[in-house]
Amino acid sequence: ALGAGCQLVGRAAERAPVYGPPFATLPPAWDEAPPEPADAPITEPGALARFALPNGLHAILLSDHRLPHLVVGVALRRGAGAEPPELAGLAAYTAELLERGAGDRDALALATLVDGLGASLGASADWDSMTVTASGLSSDVDTLFEVLRDVVLRPRFDAEEGRKARAETLAGLEQAKDDPATLVGWHAARAAYGDHRYGTPAEGTSETVARLDAAAARRFWERVAIANDAVVFAAGDIDRAAFEARVQSAFGGWRSGDVPPEAPAPPARVPGERKVVVVDEPDLNQARIVLVHEGLARADERRIPAAVMNDILGGGGFSSRLMKSVRSEAGLTYGVWSGFGLRRRPGPFIVETFTQVPRARAALDRVLAELERIATEPPDAAEVAGARTLRVGRFGLGLETSSSVVEALVDLDVHGLPEDGLDTFRGRVRRVDVEEVARMARELVHPERAAIVVLGPASALVPQLEGLGHVEVVAP
Repeated sequence: ALGAGCQLVGRAAERAPVYGPPFATLPPAWDEAPPEPADAPITEPGALARFALPNGLHAILLSDHRLPHLVVGVALRRGAGAEPPELAGLAAYTAELLERGAGDRDALALATLVDGLGASLGASADWDSMTVTASGLSSDVDTLFEVLRDVVLRPRFDAEEGRKARAETLAGLEQAKDDPATLVGWHAARAAYGDHRYGTPAEGTSETVARLDAAAARRFWERVAIANDAVVFAAGDIDRAAFEARVQSAFGGWRSGDVPPEAPAPPARVPGERKVVVVDEPDLNQARIVLVHEGLARADERRIPAAVMNDILGGGGFSSRLMKSVRSEAGLTYGVWSGFGLRRRPGPFIVETFTQVPRARAALDRVLAELERIATEPPDAAEVAGARTLRVGRFGLGLETSSSVVEALVDLDVHGLPEDGLDTFRGRVRRVDVEEVARMARELVHPERAAIVVLGPASALVPQLEGLGHVEVVAP
């Protein structure tokens, strides 16, 4: 703050003439437009360190000594997108098994060790990555690294644990079918992506998960868990020398290998009659509505102006156009939103809402009208300024802890984005103008080729949807 203040004084001095009238005759300072704020770096000076081992493993450290706490982890640059479609759910299943025994410890022994430290251990998978994290007191740093090393390099993949995990996953999938939002999302993915991997949920389906076992998880892990396609990271009470020594000791011998090929890009949707799908749930009195078409990849240079555009359209809560039209003006829903699912390959652009079954077409017509209007009636300067402010504010709220910052830095690494992406984000948002937002709407919002998926009683919905395209009725 002191540095910023000194900078402002310096700028004022540069504007003042060397010889001029006394201050009493100068215009008051509040009549001048304030200077653009200078964005401070996300991390404190000297807190962030990066390096790489000879085996190709990247390392990221964010030191924070305010509390005696430490998070350590490893992220792989492959996830559910690298699975064969017939084994959908394999990455998430493999992550579950990583927590169930490693090295000389079976599932119970590993859990007992972690619990005894008051620590935590977790493994997860998303479309583009798999992550293992261990967190606890910084005084237990050696044990945390030992656990992390064993889980990453010596997972047990016990057959019995594999059977338990499969049964639990199948039960969870069956239970998820009772959630209308989840169910309509599954059908929307299928409508948009067909047989591509993105057309099936990241967690798989009952059919694909039934094929999984511990041996399949081991084969998948051996294919994707290579040092030159991974990042080791830490956030918390540890300095660079200690971190580097432990990374070298734990992972210096990790094998490198051939990086698995990228999943194929989703097929381009052929222009033609719009696809309309009704998922028949006769007992529902509310209809869940999803519009979906191909959106953006995570590394697409348009992602930031597209986010600003989307905040105006449907991502900005009560200030968004969709919310004003469908909820505030028409009273057709309690909520409506839009967004881009950013993945390594182009993910979906989605609009979702819900309403009473007899009013489904009215809500849908308003959604379609706003999707068309965002491209034909560009937002004004006030809308764009408000969206920029919202986007910058949300960005800050997502980086309140050192672990959330390092997680964001790892995400940049996983997707091959510039290292300074966090520091430059706010400035890039502030440069988005009306013209760029209008261009994003024209390039990225295409209601005419969106698949429309509606969950509810087909007998009441099909007559309403006539004229939007050929209506296909499917079972849940």
